[in-house]
Amino acid sequence: MYFKPLLLPMLAQVALTFVVMYIMYSRRIAEFKAKRINPQRADTRDNIGGKLTDSASASDNFKNLSETPILFYTAILLTLSLLIQDRAIVVLAWSYVVLRCAHSFVHVTYNRVMHRFTIFLLSSLVLFGIWIRLGWIIIQS
Repeated sequence: MYFKPLLLPMLAQVALTFVVMYIMYSRRIAEFKAKRINPQRADTRDNIGGKLTDSASASDNFKNLSETPILFYTAILLTLSLLIQDRAIVVLAWSYVVLRCAHSFVHVTYNRVMHRFTIFLLSSLVLFGIWIRLGWIIIQS
């Protein structure tokens, strides 16, 4: 079976999202039980007055995985649909996924903001590089 090289980093990014989702829900359920929070009263974080502190970083990271990664998914799907085979985009895609994994690790563990910000900035630059390369290929064709 032939795998397009860009499918694997895209699947890895999807897997990261599901891993963070699992972490978020497992922490959130444990926190509801430990703090005796009625889930019905927690339709938003604001409604429970900031009581969900243990699961907040995982929840915030899960939200982050729906923000700039949409540009990643769009670029990968566009590259695949245009049948573009480009080694640079593959390398940049894997770089992006590795940086997003590092960002998530920092965010859901020790959550040092400057570490997280540096990794986020690097991943954003890599994502920008993907779009620059993709745009260049499209313009050249």
